[in-house]
Amino acid sequence: MRKKLLVVFGFLFLFNACQNDKLIKRGDTVDVAYEKAMALYEEEDFSEAADAFNTVTRIGRGTNYGQEAQYYLAESYYNGRRYLLAASEYDRFVSLYPQDPRRQDAEFKAAMSYYHQSPRYKLDQTSTRRAIERFQLFNNRFPDSELVTEAAERIDELRNKLARKSYEAAQFYVRTGRYRAANIYFDKTIDQYPETEWAERSLVDQIQTYITYADNSITARQAERYSNAIEAYEKFLQLFPDSEYRSEVENLHDEAQRKLANVPPAMEGSENSQS
Repeated sequence: MRKKLLVVFGFLFLFNACQNDKLIKRGDTVDVAYEKAMALYEEEDFSEAADAFNTVTRIGRGTNYGQEAQYYLAESYYNGRRYLLAASEYDRFVSLYPQDPRRQDAEFKAAMSYYHQSPRYKLDQTSTRRAIERFQLFNNRFPDSELVTEAAERIDELRNKLARKSYEAAQFYVRTGRYRAANIYFDKTIDQYPETEWAERSLVDQIQTYITYADNSITARQAERYSNAIEAYEKFLQLFPDSEYRSEVENLHDEAQRKLANVPPAMEGSENSQS
């Protein structure tokens, strides 16, 4: 038993010694430090590689090693899925070495870093908006890049997420009977994200919401709200003439017209009511 323990301890000692040899030590020259950092990177030990490249950026400032280390520091964070740090280090690389041929790659991956931080639509979308800004900036700076198409696709995907968040907010207000607030968010979805599927669905639901709003309003406000439903229908036809929802909105339009025709004339003085 004792002999087996000695063997195990001996193995652990050798393993730790080998591991320590891979790490940068005080007194290592910048080229040796860089080689150790790159070895860790190639072994896909991205956490240790990031620490090593960070050291090289400090001791190799002003040298080619420092420049290379700055790029691979960002790469290490990116491949290790530490995206907030990756974005920061890509930006630092571009700031320090704007003429480096890898600048385009660095700027695209900085945008991708924010993209990877974009959460589910229900959560705060600060990173989503930041990613959109960075992809748009990339396409403006590098219009001839082969990555432009991918950047545009990412923008569409992220905008669709923002549109859904806005649409779901409108639906929440519908469910809680706050129709005025619901229509504000339907309008936001339609106006800000007209190219998305949620804009089309928002117009359909807005027509229904105006009808429901009118149904639950005092007589003096009903005509206005049924008319709003009809206006939303006309807007729908302009924006989505070939929509799969065409039959549904036609039925809603007929309902709004029928109910509008049956609204009794408003009594004098009742137009100031806000119900």
